[in-house]
Formats: sequence, C-alpha cells, structure tokens
Amino acid sequence: MTNITLKQLRYFEALARHGHFGRAADTCAISQPALSVQIKDMETELGAPLFERAARHVRLTSIGEDLAGHVRQILQSVDDLADVARAAQDGTMARLRLGVIPTIAPYLLPKLIGQLTRAYPDLDVHLRETMTARLVEELFEGRIDAAIVALPIGDPGLTELPLFDESLVLVRPATDAAIPVPSRAELTQMRMLLLEEGHCFRDQALSFCNMPSAMPRDGLDGSALSTLVQMVGAGLGVTLIPEMAVSVETGAAAVCVAKLDGPQPQRTVGIVWRKTNPLRAQLQEIRHIARTAAGHARNE
Repeated sequence: MTNITLKQLRYFEALARHGHFGRAADTCAISQPALSVQIKDMETELGAPLFERAARHVRLTSIGEDLAGHVRQILQSVDDLADVARAAQDGTMARLRLGVIPTIAPYLLPKLIGQLTRAYPDLDVHLRETMTARLVEELFEGRIDAAIVALPIGDPGLTELPLFDESLVLVRPATDAAIPVPSRAELTQMRMLLLEEGHCFRDQALSFCNMPSAMPRDGLDGSALSTLVQMVGAGLGVTLIPEMAVSVETGAAAVCVAKLDGPQPQRTVGIVWRKTNPLRAQLQEIRHIARTAAGHARNE
C-alpha cells in the first residue's frame, strides 16, 4: 500500500501550482528544505520523479501531470468533508472563501462585508480578487467556495444565480460635457480605452461597440477601471464603466458621464459555486445578502 500523506498531497499541489519551492513553502507555512524533503519522500514512495528541477523554477514531469488532477480531486473531497461537518453542526458557515472579479470588488465588497459581519459575526471571510477564468479554476480546485462574476459562465459543473443587472455608462473628458453623446456607430471611430486582455468587462465593451478584439488598436489597455478613468480625464480617449463604479472612480477625475442613446449596454452580475458544494444551502443565504449589499452600493 502506498504510504502518501494528506500533508504531502497539499505540498505537491502547492508546488505544482507555483512552480517554485520558495513560494510553495510560503503558501504551506513551512521551510523550503522541509517542503523539499516531503516532495522527495513522496517521489521515493511512488518510485518516480514528479518534478523537473531547474535553477529558477520547477515543472511537473509527465507522471506529475497525470497525478496533479487526481490530487486536486482528493484535496477537494477532503475540503468538502470539512464543509459537510461544519454544515451539519449548526447549519451555518464558519468560513467563507469568496472570489470577486476586479470590476466588481472595489464597489460591492465594502457593503457586502458589512452585511456579512452583521448577519454572521463569527464568520471567517477570505477574499480573492482576480479574473474570471482563474476564479473558475479555483472553484473546481476547491480553493474558494463561491465567486461573484459577470454571467454567464456556461460551465455545467457550476450553479449560476444572478444578483443584479447594471448598465454600462460612457466616460468622456469633462470638456466634452456639452457635446452630444456619440452613437454606437460613432464610438467605433473614437479612441476607446479598455481593460487588458483577460478581463470579461473588456469583451463586453468590445461587443457593445461592435469592435473585434483582435483588431489593431492604438488606445490604452489598463489593469483597472480607475486607470482608464484617469486617462480619459487626461484627454486620451473615452471608456465604458459599470454604473456601480461611477461614484468611486469619477469623483477625482476631470470627466463627464453619460448614458448612451438607444438600448443600454448591460451586464449581469451573479454568484457561482460548484454544484457539488455541500454548503450550497448556506451559499444561497450569502446570495441574498449579496443582493441586498448590491442594492445599497448601486443607490449611493
């Protein structure tokens, strides 16, 4: 019988994810030599090398690649067992690991955390802000319980529930305030400032403007909405932002905000979790709290 420990599986997963002994050791809260010993013991037990070691990084061998998926499933099942036990004790959650995409997090989280604290004073909340694709990966790897993202995701393994719909608004330099709001066709001729590749909000803006994502562009790709708004204020172009972001992002910038004529560009914000998550009843409660928090955030 193979004598592999759960601790070794967690160390293996961390090293596979980070590709670096130092970062993996920090994640696991152990020393780098101790991590190295555990990985070596695991390789000895299995009789095969799991990682190719180089001076600056490590990568999985073909055997390690085959093992990685099984390890993630095992760790997810173990985490689910702990969640089942917590849910069975008193029907409440002791810990919530929540992911949020960057175009939602700064505007919703302040209200949401306040609502969660009032509803569950003892809830241990862990937050993760990153892009949608990474959050979906972390959901299936069992590293987060739920994520607040723009819908739809379209993965059959996920439960997707809407929280709210919101319009996208046009941000122009303050000097354009007296100029008529451009049409959708006119927007395609303007310098549109967008978030960098990987942000779903970028794709939504391009789709509304009928602009292909692969076309050559001379605008600015930013990593945050705040950057885009400040660049608009500097006269570099125009941008679209979600309505929820207006009060936070435009107060200190020389910009004007307008709704576009005709059908308004919109996005649906929702919450997703694994269909197999044993805490899905509790996550439904979190959804109701998030909807309330979103209502407060959007009315400010």
